[in-house]
Amino acid sequence: MSETSGAESTDRYAALPSGMRICFRDFGDKADPTILLIAGMGEDLTFWTDAFFGSLVARGFRVVAIDNRDVGQSTFVAAPPPALWRQIAARPRSDAYALADMAQDAVGVLDCLGISRVHVVGRSMGGMIAQTIAATAPERVLSLTSIYSTTGSKKVGQPALSTIRLLAAPPARTRTAAVRAHLRITRHLAGTGYPIDDAAEAAIAARGWDRSAGDPAAGVARQVQAIQRSGDRTAQLSSITAPTLVINGDRDLLVHPSGGEATVKAIRSAQHVVIPGMGHHIPQALVGPVTQYISQHADRVGEGGNHVRLS
Repeated sequence: MSETSGAESTDRYAALPSGMRICFRDFGDKADPTILLIAGMGEDLTFWTDAFFGSLVARGFRVVAIDNRDVGQSTFVAAPPPALWRQIAARPRSDAYALADMAQDAVGVLDCLGISRVHVVGRSMGGMIAQTIAATAPERVLSLTSIYSTTGSKKVGQPALSTIRLLAAPPARTRTAAVRAHLRITRHLAGTGYPIDDAAEAAIAARGWDRSAGDPAAGVARQVQAIQRSGDRTAQLSSITAPTLVINGDRDLLVHPSGGEATVKAIRSAQHVVIPGMGHHIPQALVGPVTQYISQHADRVGEGGNHVRLS
């Protein structure tokens, strides 16, 4: 039987030539087309939830989900995190890694699994990494789905002032504090149409804390500077040829919907889905609709990677 939920898959590890050790989970039938899931800043692979994995597997896909570097069970980089002033001023340290390095981590997992081409799906920072893979390793990408992400341009996709204030709070240093912080920010970001399930979100945050192989606060800070070091990627996005779907809500207080609009403009022939009432969060109520959009987009891509237009 195929694996259909997170509970039925276990952590596995890819030791890459770069020295990174990237944790991943592999769901579903290996004969099915593969979807690579890349989570957002500070999120380990379990933030996609069992229901999300199961829905994609039930729709006929093999699913590979990864912990990015500096989160979950993957390598936590030895370099010191950037000071707060550097993050505010967008002045990365000289030893900062970039989104391109994180993209290479993801491709390295595919190499270890012997997977040549995938449908790449990323959300928030994971969307930026997915975009980077599509731009720099086009031969590996059948299709791209970018969820509530942006181009890196300072003119679009900026967080609301209310969100900046919340993110400026001191980082959590205990499991209990991490759960409280996750509930506070998720309530704020969830959108007007989709109130959160406190119990489910608390479990997600607790599991993420328990899976962390390093200091979560330092990891997030290094991921922030990876985005900052990568700068405006609009020109890079314009080179993407993979069939692209951009999904975002109209109530996003972390990545303003203008980020999705700019992504669509930058990537030739990208399709755009805006979900009313959705914020910067995929609650249980949206798992079905979002996975349906992803699967329909992937299904419209032929074996050669060309988009099949439906009448």
